[in-house]
Amino acid sequence: MSLSTHLDELKRRHSDIERAIDDALTHPSVDDLEIVSLKRRKLAIKDEIAKLNGERPTSH
Repeated sequence: MSLSTHLDELKRRHSDIERAIDDALTHPSVDDLEIVSLKRRKLAIKDEIAKLNGERPTSH
């Protein structure tokens, strides 16, 4: 898999998780821990994208 393809896939996954978080926030029955887990996954993907682009990862 080329770097470009890998970055595109990571960006797609990041967007998918962002949509899942937005959906979860509109449903009061969703557990807060699920939202936290999604946010952590989203941040990890963002950090990986930054690393592959030669940028500094987000500080946690």
